Amino acid sequence: MAQFEIEIKSLLGDKSAADALAAKLCAADLACTCVAKSKQLNHYFDGGNIDALYQKVEHLFNVANQEKLQHLIEKGASFSVRTRQKDEAVLLVVKASVDAGTSANTVSRLEFEEPVEISLDSLDRLVEGAGYHYQAKWSRAREEYAYKGLTVCIDKNAGYGYLAEFEKMTDDEHTLADVRAEIESIMAELGVEELPQDRLARMFDFYNHHWADYYGTEKTFVVN
Repeated sequence: MAQFEIEIKSLLGDKSAADALAAKLCAADLACTCVAKSKQLNHYFDGGNIDALYQKVEHLFNVANQEKLQHLIEKGASFSVRTRQKDEAVLLVVKASVDAGTSANTVSRLEFEEPVEISLDSLDRLVEGAGYHYQAKWSRAREEYAYKGLTVCIDKNAGYGYLAEFEKMTDDEHTLADVRAEIESIMAELGVEELPQDRLARMFDFYNHHWADYYGTEKTFVVN
């Protein structure tokens, strides 16, 4: 079954804004809880061949997840390939755009995100074996909240500073516009503004060119 991710980002900037958003979530929804905290390493890749990647990694997954990845490859476009270490867990992440944005930064995407039983370095080598190379390495600390049917993540990202992601998953492609509208309505209630796609693209490009200066550090930058 295809899984569509609808995600809207908001740039918070500093810790006080992140703490204020967390407080608003808990005040506006008494059922809101922080469901997870984690530290993550995210390695983004560029180039390569998505079909060759499938051949390299299919043995890592059961039949259901092999079929899920095949479906994404057949249906999606503009693929974004990443590896992730979330605390001790290692995952392969592949996203494909289904709207006018890119697979790296857009609102609606097909998503494959599944754990593997090998190290992050070993998974990276498999990805590179399919012709990919590092685009950038990212590090972040994440708090994840369950809020009114959404997943709200408050991240402290190397380079970006504090960022919020409002996300919902659906398996029905026909509901994408409705889900986006739902997320926008909730963000408006909270007084949180969407980070424009063009500014996000400039931030992403700047980080990709300077990631070695920020990865694993507390340093941030501002790109308007």
